[in-house]
Amino acid sequence: MSDHGSGSGDGAAYAAPLGDVPDVPRPSAAEEARTLVASTTVAALATLSDDGTPWSSLVRFATLPEGAPVLVVSTMAEHGRNLVREPRASLCVAAGGDGDPLDRGRVTVAGAVRRPADDAALAAYEAAVPSARGMAAYTDFSVWVLDVDRVRWVGGFARMDTVSAADYAAARPDPVAPAAAAALSHLNADHADALLDIARALTGHPDATHASATALDRYGIGLRVTTPRGPASARAAWDAPLTSPDELRAASVELVDRARAAA
Repeated sequence: MSDHGSGSGDGAAYAAPLGDVPDVPRPSAAEEARTLVASTTVAALATLSDDGTPWSSLVRFATLPEGAPVLVVSTMAEHGRNLVREPRASLCVAAGGDGDPLDRGRVTVAGAVRRPADDAALAAYEAAVPSARGMAAYTDFSVWVLDVDRVRWVGGFARMDTVSAADYAAARPDPVAPAAAAALSHLNADHADALLDIARALTGHPDATHASATALDRYGIGLRVTTPRGPASARAAWDAPLTSPDELRAASVELVDRARAAA
């Protein structure tokens, strides 16, 4: 099933825009997957035990620039012994947050592990997981890199896609992601009027009675809109894609000014 970006997120019938609205870009499934993997250092690792049965473990990990996960694991643990014998493995990374966890994003990356040829992987791991510094010096610990050849991204209800290994490696994590949660909270708490202006003027819902921000990314803002015709899911684009969280405030102000000028 490849339906990236479709669906309302809760199965409800959503109100269509009144009239034509610009096609607002959104992160690709590859960008979504890379962003999610880059957002945390905790995942479920699946390996194969010596009798062929699957084995799942909670692990810490880091990520190399091309998106390959790095693990430092001990052969005292079953998953560490499994990797020595059988390199096939997968990591499942899930987004945090409130509400139903199955409505939040998650991604599974699968492939085969290998021992890295240099110290770059260990350096990346120790930077991401400072508490693990020095762990690799113990003889039972080994550094592994997971070469990704399969990616499955799920963004929530009816939003999912399979990503090629090449597209995953070429994509870049969203630069806005580290500041998105705090910015969303601020917009919804202090700028409900501005969000409503954006929904009415720029997303084809002039009859909107309420709007809240649901997502922020390099391309724009996602909104949940209330109208007399029912709820709606909408997006509005920044003037240009953002390259840093520091650009969020100015981009938001520009978007509100544009909405109010169009009203």
